[in-house]
Amino acid sequence: MGKDVAGRAYTRADHTRYRRAVRRCLDALEEMLDSGSFIEDEWRTGLEIELNLVGEDFQPALKNSEVLDHVDDLRYQTELGRFNIELNVEPRRIDGQSLRQLESSLRKNLNRARDRAGDLGAGIVMIGILPTLRAPEPGRSWFSPDERYRLLDDAILTARKEDVEIDIRGPERLQVTADTIAVEAACTSTQFHLQVRPNTFARYWNAAQALAGPQLALGANSPYVFGHRLLAESRPELFLQSTDTRPPELRNQGVRPQVPFGDRWITSIFDLFEENVRYYPALLPETSEEDPFEVLSAGGTPQLSELRLHNGTIYRWNRPVYDVSDGRPHLRVENRVLPAGPTVLDVLANAAFFYGASVAMVLDEQRPVWSRMSFDAARENFHNAARYGADARLYWPGLGHVEWDELVLRTLLPMAQTGLERLGVARDAVDRYLQVIEDRARLRVNGASWQVAATQRFESRGMDRWAALTAMLEQYVQHMHSNEPVHAWPVP
Repeated sequence: MGKDVAGRAYTRADHTRYRRAVRRCLDALEEMLDSGSFIEDEWRTGLEIELNLVGEDFQPALKNSEVLDHVDDLRYQTELGRFNIELNVEPRRIDGQSLRQLESSLRKNLNRARDRAGDLGAGIVMIGILPTLRAPEPGRSWFSPDERYRLLDDAILTARKEDVEIDIRGPERLQVTADTIAVEAACTSTQFHLQVRPNTFARYWNAAQALAGPQLALGANSPYVFGHRLLAESRPELFLQSTDTRPPELRNQGVRPQVPFGDRWITSIFDLFEENVRYYPALLPETSEEDPFEVLSAGGTPQLSELRLHNGTIYRWNRPVYDVSDGRPHLRVENRVLPAGPTVLDVLANAAFFYGASVAMVLDEQRPVWSRMSFDAARENFHNAARYGADARLYWPGLGHVEWDELVLRTLLPMAQTGLERLGVARDAVDRYLQVIEDRARLRVNGASWQVAATQRFESRGMDRWAALTAMLEQYVQHMHSNEPVHAWPVP
């Protein structure tokens, strides 16, 4: 959700000062891009996983502060919901055995956190939307005790000028009214970071946008929301509606949402930050004392705090990131498409697929995909994959509209293998992770399809929906800790 902010009401003067500061940051970023100020190292990855907390009854456990205190690990942080925590994994190069080392480290880290949370009667679940979560009560009982969440809630509801209306149609229909943005807390994601050079950023972002649809078809894991079966991956629509600053009149005028997929292929990272400034009003107008041009003149690296805070409140599914490490600036693509889970092995397989296919698309194609595919087609792929998951049909240049598994097996999987080889990833690691992707596509199974099949099986035995979802989640958690990939899970 971004950096900590002061707990106060914002004035008109705050917004005016912030607007000027953001524009000055944007000008400084342009100068830095023109002068070649950035680290040229690339192909470093970071990883974030948002997690759910449940009690022994597999219902949400609203105790993230207590769990974080007991886990006592700075890699874990709060999220908006009191039943959420986030794990941040240290950046590393993508090569050799790094992905296998990351898998081992992540599994050990989560096991330790699970054991520490268990001391407090809580369990940790990697899943896109917790299926036993019921719609929030009025007020902020779900909110973590951090002022930035309250301020963000105030800003979005003030801009909207009315309650949050959720209306999502799938096999079933969900209609919920909320007086806060608490519904957003239901959405938990896995976020892949890829550090790249400034002159290749646009190509990597375009590649990530083109891959978003196939990623969701492979990795959908959020079919149930508040007891209703909705989309195979319900996070995009739920996130969009729960944080929408636009009343219906502005939506009808085509004003951009706070959760955009995008409108076009880009030629520079500057395009995205310029769109931020041009189209999105500030939600948290916090200003710093830094003048970025004074810092540049002194030979330093500006933090560009206002630009980064503003960017952090625009929830692109592939987000541009400016960051400073050891006093040097760098750029990253933050891929936010996928839900959390189902297992650490599935997460690493998804990461290998994304990194490998992205690198191959950027380095190996004389005519990149985005030069042969309309942006509208990429956006349609994203929405179709979210809605239909393992039953989706997607468009790809040279193939037309095909089943997603055919696209993955015939085109994207070989591409991912080529990319991972270019990265120098060890052959046994390539085989381990891409075999998971191949089997998932061959069997047309993902987390969402398993959840639906398991829930329907329990319902067929006479359970009502909530009992079936609880029983399904209990089975899910057992399989999750086994680290067997989801395509190998039996349906109970």
